[in-house]
Amino acid sequence: MDPTLVPLVAGILVFLASLISLRLGLSVAIIEILLGVIAGNYLGMQHEPWMTYLAGFGGILLTFLAGAEVDVDLMREKFKESMLIGSASFLLPFLGALLYCYLVAGWTLNASLIAGVALSTTSLAVVYSVLVETGLTKTELGKLIMAATFVTDIGTALALSILFIKPSLYTGVFLVVSIAVIWIATKFSHLVFHNPRLKGRVIEPEIKYLFVLLLIFIYLAGIGDSHAVLPAFVLGLAMSKHFTESPETLAVRNRLRTVAYALITPFFFIIGGMRVSLPMVAAAFGLFVALFLVKQVMKFIGVYFLAKKFMPKEEMYTTLLMSTGLTFGTIASVFGLQVGYIDQVQFSVLIAVVIASAVIPTFVAQKWFRPVHSEDFVETNGTKDNLNERREAREGEQK
Repeated sequence: MDPTLVPLVAGILVFLASLISLRLGLSVAIIEILLGVIAGNYLGMQHEPWMTYLAGFGGILLTFLAGAEVDVDLMREKFKESMLIGSASFLLPFLGALLYCYLVAGWTLNASLIAGVALSTTSLAVVYSVLVETGLTKTELGKLIMAATFVTDIGTALALSILFIKPSLYTGVFLVVSIAVIWIATKFSHLVFHNPRLKGRVIEPEIKYLFVLLLIFIYLAGIGDSHAVLPAFVLGLAMSKHFTESPETLAVRNRLRTVAYALITPFFFIIGGMRVSLPMVAAAFGLFVALFLVKQVMKFIGVYFLAKKFMPKEEMYTTLLMSTGLTFGTIASVFGLQVGYIDQVQFSVLIAVVIASAVIPTFVAQKWFRPVHSEDFVETNGTKDNLNERREAREGEQK
């Protein structure tokens, strides 16, 4: 495809994803991923460097917004629940994928470790997108899912860092500067958010200020052989109270969300889909199915029974959402390919499993297990659906 045509095609895909999402009542992230698969395999579309960077920034921005949505007080109150669910959600899939790839599939130890890390994740980006679109971010259920997801991805990030990343002086600089940026932002962001000269300006200086902070993380992570996801999430977590302390700061967060979903984050999901090579996946389809089942079964064992104890009646929805993967799974797979731990076929299979885990559990959760939350009705396909009636019908079918 002509590189000058790529921005137009990408814009059309982003717009179509929104229309299809509204028509089907599914998360737009799912549609964007699937359209990315089609564009990469059938339209001859190649991701340009600017798209790759924008996609990376979109993932970081989504992670920051996810952190900003976490209720810190609830996280403290539900520390045991989030730690137990999140830890099991990481550990069991990690061990399951590692052992299957090493003992059954015959992969090398390093390749098997990459597979374990890639398939242990729960995607903050996907979970956050779904919770926002379904209105669950403000509920205790949604916040607990976010907190448990954070714990899962902490485990994934630590595993990737400890097992593979070689520490250097620049890695130390990245950590120190990241901590400093988070501390300074926490203490002094009110000078930006509550400055009368900056309030209500059409040039949006508050949003640009937040972008600068995230770009600092991305730059330093690049030179430190690390990744900006965790600092971005912690920054959002640290600044979550800033966004709720006044209507003005809450409006800043809402405008930031609008900017993110309108242009930046769609490229994160579309690029994720474009990374999948369908011919290679087809050639190793049995391995793809096996790894997908390993991840889903291990996630089910790790999450379902704990969720049933701590979140009765919504344990299946919680399990399905926490079975998703995208951000860290993609990061781990790309890292493994770049350093030569996995080959192109293994990479395509892992990415396909990661993408499938972002699409299939989310589809099932949204279609058949969407919970009742603080609103009695939600807008779906242009009509009002009574969630209480939906739940009663669902329970009747199960009986």
